[in-house]
Amino acid sequence: MESKFHITKTNHSRINETDFENLKFGTVFSDHMFEADFKDGEWSKGVIRPLENLSFHPAMVALHYGQSIFEGMKAFKNVDGEPVLFRPELHAQRLNKSAARLCMPDFPEQEFVEALKALVDVDRKWISDVEGASLYIRPFMFASESFLGVRAATEYKLLIFTMPVNKYYDHPVSLIAEEKYVRAAEGGVGEAKASGNYAASLLPAKLAKEKGFDQALWLDGKEFKYIQEVGTMNIFFVIDGVVVTPATDGAILKGITRKSLIEICKDMDISVEERKISIDELIEAGKDGKIDEVFGAGTAAVVSHVNRMKLRDYEINFEIKEDGISKKLKKQLTNIRTGKVEDKFNWVVPVPSAILV
Repeated sequence: MESKFHITKTNHSRINETDFENLKFGTVFSDHMFEADFKDGEWSKGVIRPLENLSFHPAMVALHYGQSIFEGMKAFKNVDGEPVLFRPELHAQRLNKSAARLCMPDFPEQEFVEALKALVDVDRKWISDVEGASLYIRPFMFASESFLGVRAATEYKLLIFTMPVNKYYDHPVSLIAEEKYVRAAEGGVGEAKASGNYAASLLPAKLAKEKGFDQALWLDGKEFKYIQEVGTMNIFFVIDGVVVTPATDGAILKGITRKSLIEICKDMDISVEERKISIDELIEAGKDGKIDEVFGAGTAAVVSHVNRMKLRDYEINFEIKEDGISKKLKKQLTNIRTGKVEDKFNWVVPVPSAILV
């Protein structure tokens, strides 16, 4: 099958220079990228070409006024050794919702999915056989027009590149509730995957590490009372056997791994609730011994176990249970992604082989 995109393959692959056993997340990149430009009210036909540096004007809008969004997703090998995507249409939809919030143009959803398939096919050899390995995919869009002035740009660039990764966290994580800084507030851009959200989180994350914790646990921006999420993932609590996660309210990212775990819980007859969770409720439940587990969920993190959490002056430690709910959910999600169990949800999208002429 011929690709609908013009493809220029690299003359020098770096794959043989890569140590797949010892990858540091976010530092090793595959050979190619997808590129499309928005100008005069329409998107150009996308191309796939060798990954390389970009050239831009110092007045490029994204650098000054922050019109920049991104997605994070993965391709996996199934049991037959073929690459597959996981719920790519949801990433396409979320990218466009983020774009709408930042006054940026939609990118055609079907075109997005086809671009992912073509790019992953070109670099399919970058998905190694190391246990837990995958190909992390980073689509992002930014204002590429050159001007200074506070208005929405008229020109944009969409790029997609990939990188081979292993586990994001190789150990359980520790969290501390952040009571001074705010990640997002209702009415803001917290629900969008806007680059500025992550820039704003860097200082609180740095301070958390200085206190001996891996990540900040965000509270709402109005009362500092209700749990929102963690810097790199959505958050789940198992309280008295019930899986509880904060309800999305416009300030919490609608994570696709989060959504998938909720649906898996329902399918496995595990009680799950999406609702407001106050820090006071967690402290009381912790003191009463009712918090069985805490775990995060995200594309990069997948399911990450929490072993320590500080809420105001109260600190609680957790034993990672081999028979715990989070372990069961992670196993089921992984098995669906890799084809070890039936994909009754139709979440997994195969990447056709040899789509190049």
